[in-house]
Amino acid sequence: MAETNRELADFLRRARSQVDPSRAGLPPDGRVRRVPGLRREEVALLAGVSTDYYARLEQGRRITPSPAVVEAIGRALGLDDAGRAHLHDLIGITAAPVRRRARGVQRVRPGLYQLIDALDGEPALVLGRRTDVLAANRMAKALFTDFERLPPRRRNYARWMFLDGDARSLFADWEVQARAAVESLRLDAGRDPDDQATTALIADLREHSREFAHWWDQHRVHQRTHGSKRLRHPLVGELTVEYETLSLPGDPDMTLFVYTAEADSPSKRALDLLASWTLPGPAGDAMSPRDPRGDGRRVVDDADSA
Repeated sequence: MAETNRELADFLRRARSQVDPSRAGLPPDGRVRRVPGLRREEVALLAGVSTDYYARLEQGRRITPSPAVVEAIGRALGLDDAGRAHLHDLIGITAAPVRRRARGVQRVRPGLYQLIDALDGEPALVLGRRTDVLAANRMAKALFTDFERLPPRRRNYARWMFLDGDARSLFADWEVQARAAVESLRLDAGRDPDDQATTALIADLREHSREFAHWWDQHRVHQRTHGSKRLRHPLVGELTVEYETLSLPGDPDMTLFVYTAEADSPSKRALDLLASWTLPGPAGDAMSPRDPRGDGRRVVDDADSA
């Protein structure tokens, strides 16, 4: 069975096990359920396909259902938008034009650097494929860590989250944030299962983090669009920041994350204090997102994450 088909089989089984039969609208049939979730025949009934057809799909057989059937299965399993997108990716169906492009260097365009520089009072990050950190403004480096001071291979949000002790200390809700990082990486990996750098990153994290391996095997997916993070910052203490994500039409493999705090709140005052304490000196310092080598911009090659 091809790797993609194994991934599909695992995802369908785990999704089916998490559905509450009573909430799925199925009448009780008097049979004792030996395992949680829906039976295969119940998913087939809700999706309007034969039990044999769904069983072959869940076994990872080489069949390609129509987009309508995939949507029906997604509804039967109660998948959210991210789950349905992941299901489409695993089966190999896209409702929109294919977004994949030749793998290589990811470049942050000058205008995007200018944008995050202009957000000087608010932390801002640009993440690329497999959560590589491509750029960060002064406040993001002060709030989280200065990724540009790390070796290229370690400039990755998921790797930092699981393998850096400072990240565990920084997040008061580390488990929530770490699980979200796993589920987001799962979603990204499903879009291009043959990407070697992603495969290498996942293998490394599985080897060195039991939590990552456990949550990865749960095969849950999550699309980070907005949310909050609770931090225990070593300089300004406890604070909560809200984040919003912005997809970049010119490069769908990059996402801009902007972090804010509620006006007149203790968290906002903590952010303002952090901003005042980390202002660059007259000659500037390494807090700038520009490459200190002088070529103007840093780029990340896929080999950096391998």
